[in-house]
Amino acid sequence: MTGPGNRAQVELLTRAGCLICQRVYDRLVELAGELDFALATTDVDEAATTGNPALRAEYGDRLPVVLLDGREHSYWEVDEPRLRADLAAR
Repeated sequence: MTGPGNRAQVELLTRAGCLICQRVYDRLVELAGELDFALATTDVDEAATTGNPALRAEYGDRLPVVLLDGREHSYWEVDEPRLRADLAAR
């Protein structure tokens, strides 16, 4: 896999009150422990109110969205087989 300085970065784009987002986040937390990737979340509505409307404009109708190293990886759910394969290939 990757060395400690080169951990994969997984970001979950979400919004408050999104139950599907919470389910996906919970699964990503489990996978992060197993697969050793860094996990962050970004609320697209909060980002928009603080000066970054681009995330909400791009992804707001498909939340939750999983980004791997800054690129869209999946949306509405974790594509777990693909995530495992992409992490292994890094």
